[in-house]
Amino acid sequence: MSVQIQPTSPTTDTKASSAPRKGRIGRVIAGSLLAGATIALALTLGVFAGATESIITGSILLSFGIGWSLLATLSVRRTSQPQRWAGLPAAAMTASGLVLLAFQPGHAVLTTVGWVWPVLVLVLAVWMRSRMRRALSGRGRRLLTPAMTVLALACIGATYENITVLQDDTTYPATGRTFEVAGHRLHLDCRGTGGPTVVLFNGLGGVSASWARITGDVARTGRVCAYDRAGQGWSEDAEHPQDGVTAAEDLHLLLAKAGEHGPYLLVGHSIGGTYSMTYAARYPDQVAGLVLLDSSSPEQFTRMPDYPGQYAVMRRATALMPTLARLGLSRVVAFASPSHLPVEAADRVRAVTANAHAARNMRDEVSMLHQVFAQAGALTTLHDLPLAVVTASETLKDTGWAAAQDQLATLSDNRMHQVVEASHLGLLEDEPAAAESTRAITEVISAIRAGSHLESK
Repeated sequence: MSVQIQPTSPTTDTKASSAPRKGRIGRVIAGSLLAGATIALALTLGVFAGATESIITGSILLSFGIGWSLLATLSVRRTSQPQRWAGLPAAAMTASGLVLLAFQPGHAVLTTVGWVWPVLVLVLAVWMRSRMRRALSGRGRRLLTPAMTVLALACIGATYENITVLQDDTTYPATGRTFEVAGHRLHLDCRGTGGPTVVLFNGLGGVSASWARITGDVARTGRVCAYDRAGQGWSEDAEHPQDGVTAAEDLHLLLAKAGEHGPYLLVGHSIGGTYSMTYAARYPDQVAGLVLLDSSSPEQFTRMPDYPGQYAVMRRATALMPTLARLGLSRVVAFASPSHLPVEAADRVRAVTANAHAARNMRDEVSMLHQVFAQAGALTTLHDLPLAVVTASETLKDTGWAAAQDQLATLSDNRMHQVVEASHLGLLEDEPAAAESTRAITEVISAIRAGSHLESK
């Protein structure tokens, strides 16, 4: 008996072996989403590290546009569950990202567009979910659902942020007055009488209202002025990020327009200390004394070995903040980090710091720190003018900070240098520590008025 073996059709075998496997759709989805996220991190933290808001946002959109494009393409080629609908979000995100990268619109344009895109994206997210439910099942659907949920939450968060900013503008108007200076308006809040007039310089992320625990007490014995640099608080943006010299010129014009008269006692907290040093070096005849509250040092990049690395992280983080603030995430952080200021002052500070405008200003100031610190080095001596250096105990843990504070104290022979049990921000916010800051200011005021020397502590 013979057995006949039917020849196998090569065509049939080839089709069977090349048929897409249904199990691959999960890997394609996970790989595409991971690719988008990886490219976004590479661009925002690497290629465009420290860039402006439009570049960072554009990079993120472009990256996730690539991720959705991979899903549309690979699902058709390698699976039996093609997701051609993913081509629409891919095109929308890629196009939007390229427009932002090409034209780099400013804050005003992004704010206006911020009222439109949440509606469009929410419609897109609903449509995407509908298409996904038709074209996808099982594990693939479970992987994509969180991505669409994030899109919807981003729309809700952005809309909430837009409404809150409008409410804050109405609820917390500028105290004091604003003046036109070099093409933008700057906010100045002065109170009290008697010389020398004290001028307060905000730290990074600080605003004039951050001095609430200090201005009231100082105003009882003399005149004190809190102001916001361009882009801070209730001041308008300058056309470009400012270095220390430009900020000093702005302040010089602001005080003149406001009718304030020197010589001034300059008080700077954190990086505000370096801005005050640059002002003192540029306008020495207008300076009666200096108080540095846990101030940054002109030599911070060299005296503190860990600072260059910290700065690299800060530069990348602050560049991401404006984009995240548009989604309302800055407010989540602000409410999770309660202020120690009096309630009304804390609310005012939060209203002007937990938004995209404030985040952009912080990013801009961080981008200029090399220049700001270097320019502050122009102040080599105050001669015999009174100088108080107040150092927070918590920051002494940072390698090189104590030596940098000691170096600042050598700017004058007429000086006092004390360490206060406090955090860096606590010198302004915590009641006992702020009282020590106030005491240092009033002691310098007394020394200026009496023409006497300070007592070392």
